[in-house]
Amino acid sequence: MFAALKFREYRIFWIGNAASNIGIWMLFAGRLWLMHELTDSKIMLGILTFSSTFPILLLSMWGGVVADRVNRVRLVAITRALFSTTAILTGLLIAFGIILPWHLIAISVINGILLSFDIPSRQAMVPNLLPREHLVNAFALQSMLGTGSAIIGPTFLPLIIKAWGMSGVFIFIGVAYGFTALMFSQLTKQKIYQKTKDQKPWRDLLEGLSYIKLNRVMIALISIGIVTGIFAAPYITLLPVFVSDVLTGGVNSYGYLLLSGGIGGMCGAIALAQFVKLRDSASIQTLTGVGLGISLIVFATSNSLQIAMIAIAIVGVFSVSFSTINNTFLQSIVDDKYRGRVSSIQQLGWGASAFGGLLLGSLAQAFGAPFALTLSAAIATLSIFSLCIYIYRSFNSGKNTKST
Repeated sequence: MFAALKFREYRIFWIGNAASNIGIWMLFAGRLWLMHELTDSKIMLGILTFSSTFPILLLSMWGGVVADRVNRVRLVAITRALFSTTAILTGLLIAFGIILPWHLIAISVINGILLSFDIPSRQAMVPNLLPREHLVNAFALQSMLGTGSAIIGPTFLPLIIKAWGMSGVFIFIGVAYGFTALMFSQLTKQKIYQKTKDQKPWRDLLEGLSYIKLNRVMIALISIGIVTGIFAAPYITLLPVFVSDVLTGGVNSYGYLLLSGGIGGMCGAIALAQFVKLRDSASIQTLTGVGLGISLIVFATSNSLQIAMIAIAIVGVFSVSFSTINNTFLQSIVDDKYRGRVSSIQQLGWGASAFGGLLLGSLAQAFGAPFALTLSAAIATLSIFSLCIYIYRSFNSGKNTKST
């Protein structure tokens, strides 16, 4: 199950990400809860999600162009150091009692800009850290980091808040990102695939788009990410609202839900790492995509903490499995020359969650959180199922016209 860790480069990358995954989990959960405490507004939660992910829609494709032109390792080390800086700044604003909602939104915009360049380079790095036959295992182990942090985070988040306050949470995040930047600086420099410096960046972008256009399966995989980003992934935006309005709980109940989701996600990641092979990608993607939508509907209609915890655990299983296999499937059919640009366009799914968070927040404000999430999850289920069936048929009938 841990085969990918035999390789030095991936092992350093994985250890560095272990720290930053805990940091990024606490960053997302912590600032949502902080905004909820500052404003008690559903729309402000949507705006916060929008502000952190909208820059990805605008800039991620250019981030992919940069990823194919520069030393990806150095770029990611720099972005991680800047994440550390913004987290510590947030902690200091809280400590001095001058934090305001617009501060959170402004810092979230800055983080979104950084992510636009960080994610394409980080995704494009992985396939070159180890042999290709270990790619599913490598991405599954990456998912285990995310789900592991979602288990550790809910355990320590309430404790850190009680011991050091919200400022301590963000200082801790800053330290975690600082450690990641240090680890990434130890990685070997990777090959720069775009060496024609006299070619304009916009031509590089057009080349990447033309490359994707030639592969219908690639288009469908990216489309699935966008649909998921709009209608499924932003469910976490409404968790504070579900806790306070539907389940009538506080920060401890919030932690229990997040912990349940993390445990479920870990189970999904372990199952992928242990049992799933690259050849199973199409069928596993269909199963987990539909399961994600249906389990979200079950969670949206639950009215007790115990049922909600079980439902969100199942959401975690399917969410992590689905996103991991979608990413692995896409990376397995991409030429290294275009990997940065394809990875950046793939991140449009994450950027699309900007609109999803805003949409969910607005619907919840008007009609209530359960209705908003149920409607969104139903749309996600039907859309994901249709796209997955198309991919499954194309992939298994040999119609995939992979460009090399």
